Amino acid sequence: MTTTRKEHLDGVAVASLLLCTLLWGLGQVAAKVAVAELPPLSQAALRSLGAAVLVAAWSRRRGIALLGRDGSLPGGLLAGLLFAAEFACIFIGLQYTTASRMVVFIYLSPFVVALGMPFIAKSERLSPPQTIGLLLAFAGVAWAFAEGFSKPAAGARQWFGDALGVLGAVLWGATTLVIRGSRLATASAEKTLFYQLAVSGLALAAAAWAVGEPWPAHASPLVWNAFAFQTVIVSFASYLLWFWLVRHYPATRLSSFTLLTPLFGLLFGVLLLGEPTTARLLLALAAVALGIVLVNRRG
Repeated sequence: MTTTRKEHLDGVAVASLLLCTLLWGLGQVAAKVAVAELPPLSQAALRSLGAAVLVAAWSRRRGIALLGRDGSLPGGLLAGLLFAAEFACIFIGLQYTTASRMVVFIYLSPFVVALGMPFIAKSERLSPPQTIGLLLAFAGVAWAFAEGFSKPAAGARQWFGDALGVLGAVLWGATTLVIRGSRLATASAEKTLFYQLAVSGLALAAAAWAVGEPWPAHASPLVWNAFAFQTVIVSFASYLLWFWLVRHYPATRLSSFTLLTPLFGLLFGVLLLGEPTTARLLLALAAVALGIVLVNRRG
């Protein structure tokens, strides 16, 4: 199967990326609502498995083979395990560090992609201005969440939670590199996503069973609606769109846009959860926008 890969992001890619990051930011709010009543690892496992069923149904309807022998199985298994490990790091790390610190470390992922992609595709090597743009965009994210660092320490083992956040970022970036550097690069977006969801769902379910997570006897309708949004809209629809983008556009430039996700999360926190907003957030949004422009400049 041949894949038409573009060297720059066009209008379709930019609009799709904005939609994805908006949905992922809203997904953070949904996850915050759901985790109040549903255990995190079990919730993540069910979300992945439920979305995997949707991908299978979608693919069957469109006549897309998910189980054909095309050499993508090793890459698919590895990508799925990395995806599961990333979420395990996030959820375990949040027991030791704050959410504000965790999100900063997780969005180190674009740096992992930027450092690794030249070894896979020389055309994706960043120029000095693009490197400055990536640094500027991340600085915007760090600036937006800097207030979280001024709060009292999360505890003596905060360093452990922070380290798991960094490891989670490495795993997320490694997943993107595996997809681009393996047979998954020519597999359909549906097959790539199915690997991720099915393998991670089983792995996370095993982890939830291993730690003995209790399942609640009752959950409110709001929590189930938040969980359904994460499963259908975020894990199925937006991830399917994301893997289509990874297959057709430069991964380094795509990754720079993910830095918008925590800022959208802040905005939705203000709108939906009543969290306060400040001029710091507006300045951060401007820095991210400028950084993305620099990363995606031509020439």
